[in-house]
Amino acid sequence: MGFLDEVPRLDRLIERLESSEGLDDLQIVIEELRDGYSIDHMLYHWVNSNGDQYGCGTYPLDWVNRYVEKGYLRVDPVIIGCFQRFHPVDWKRLDWSGKAARAFMQDAINHGIGNQGYSIPIRGPNGQFAHFTLSHNCSDEDWQEFTTKNRRDLILIAHSFNQKALDFQPGRTPEPSQSLSPREIEAMTLLAIGYSRAQAADTLSISEHTLRVYVESARHKLGALNTTHAVARALNRGLIVI
Repeated sequence: MGFLDEVPRLDRLIERLESSEGLDDLQIVIEELRDGYSIDHMLYHWVNSNGDQYGCGTYPLDWVNRYVEKGYLRVDPVIIGCFQRFHPVDWKRLDWSGKAARAFMQDAINHGIGNQGYSIPIRGPNGQFAHFTLSHNCSDEDWQEFTTKNRRDLILIAHSFNQKALDFQPGRTPEPSQSLSPREIEAMTLLAIGYSRAQAADTLSISEHTLRVYVESARHKLGALNTTHAVARALNRGLIVI
């Protein structure tokens, strides 16, 4: 069975993330996600304003060590591209024109990372930055079909993964009186990244009326005047991240 044949249900994946109890669990979850989507690799990495970092993923250890030893962080077009963007990006749309970038890509392919990639930049509270990345070895046509088919679900998974990682961040205290339900977070996140209400409802497999209920509930919890104000407050308080 190929990676285009079947994908796991979004609600099951979100539930699996929600049940995680620590950073070690996230490593297990990302391996399950990789297997569920039948792709070669998945990676999650965040950095906060203090420079603290956390990462988990399925890249081979020899590639991780080589990446650090070679100082590839300075030339990696994926990292540079994610810092410059707010929306998901296919690796083929990044700037690989430089000699160092091309050499880096060839080295990555030689280590089994794959010739295709898709990265979702995420920005959170207090200067936190993260990216959620998928990579695979396949044709351009197959990869385009895969990312087009799964884009919306992958965005929700990436942000849910990041939210869970933030929950486990040392020193982070939750907002006791301003918590949103998982469905409210999903609805507000989609609106925050520019989805229309119709698109958001379609992504969540609910009616626009039900979506409106979630959005209004979130708005009241946040004490916001309207939906735009609610999204802004949710972002500022780190309740949703984009």
